[in-house]
Amino acid sequence: MRLALKTLPGLALIAAGAVHAAADRLAVAPGGYTPMKPTPGKGMPVDGGLTFQTQYSPTGLEALWMHDNIVMTVLIATTAFVLGLLIWVMIRYNSRANPVPSKTSHNTLLEVVWTGIPVLILLVVFVPSMKLLAHQFKTPPKEALTIKAIGNQWYWTYAYPDNGEFEVTSNMLSHEEAIKRGEPPQLAADNRMVVPVGEPIRLQTTGADVIHSFAVPSLWFKLDAVPGRINEKVLFVKEPGVYYGQCSELCGARHGYMPIVVEALPRPQYNAWVMTHAGAKIDGAPEAPAAAPVAAAAAPAAEAASGTEVAAAASSGE
Repeated sequence: MRLALKTLPGLALIAAGAVHAAADRLAVAPGGYTPMKPTPGKGMPVDGGLTFQTQYSPTGLEALWMHDNIVMTVLIATTAFVLGLLIWVMIRYNSRANPVPSKTSHNTLLEVVWTGIPVLILLVVFVPSMKLLAHQFKTPPKEALTIKAIGNQWYWTYAYPDNGEFEVTSNMLSHEEAIKRGEPPQLAADNRMVVPVGEPIRLQTTGADVIHSFAVPSLWFKLDAVPGRINEKVLFVKEPGVYYGQCSELCGARHGYMPIVVEALPRPQYNAWVMTHAGAKIDGAPEAPAAAPVAAAAAPAAEAASGTEVAAAASSGE
């Protein structure tokens, strides 16, 4: 049951993740880094989907539980009650059933009841909502890994200040290339934001030009990227996997071509990925040599895809 995965277990996961990361942060997986293949239906929208995506973060599980068990219960009960009351009034008090209309001007008890009950309903929704908001914007722990997501027109740049200040530029793949790689068209990117799984991440966002928004639905994560301002929030991914999102703030002509791909790896595999970048380091470990292969930092949108290619990709995706 989702109830069993509510608030306290979620916070415990974050605390345990921080301890685990401290003990394992220097481990590097043998064999280097290999991009993870996405799991169909995991971390991405599905055809015919009618509700939220399956959640892979503690706050996502808590929010989904609240939606399914509190918000939907209140919504369905209120809708059924109001609809039933309207039907009863139409039948009981129409002109044929009640030829002599009542001249009652007020009913104190009834007015107290129809004021008090909505207040109680609002409290039932308000209390868990405030708890959820507090958990979503909880201050990251000191040892949390810092990653910066910078929104540009129209691509993302990911910076890793704790791992040697290297950056990764991420552009949307063409429709054909996404299909070739087995990824969802218009959601796939040439370079992913790679993160360690099972530990808290201090994700900071800002905009290089206009306002963007970093959003990944399956992680219940959304944070605006505003020029001249740094916003931050804890990102915690429970399971290894590939999770897709998009810019969620209208930012210009190619707003729809700014996919976000988060790849969550066990710490040793994450460290192996980090060490593929020139000058990268893992905490106190030696820096990667300057000649180390660098993950392609694709040039901004102009090199990654021409306007014609992007338009063709969008047309094919439709």
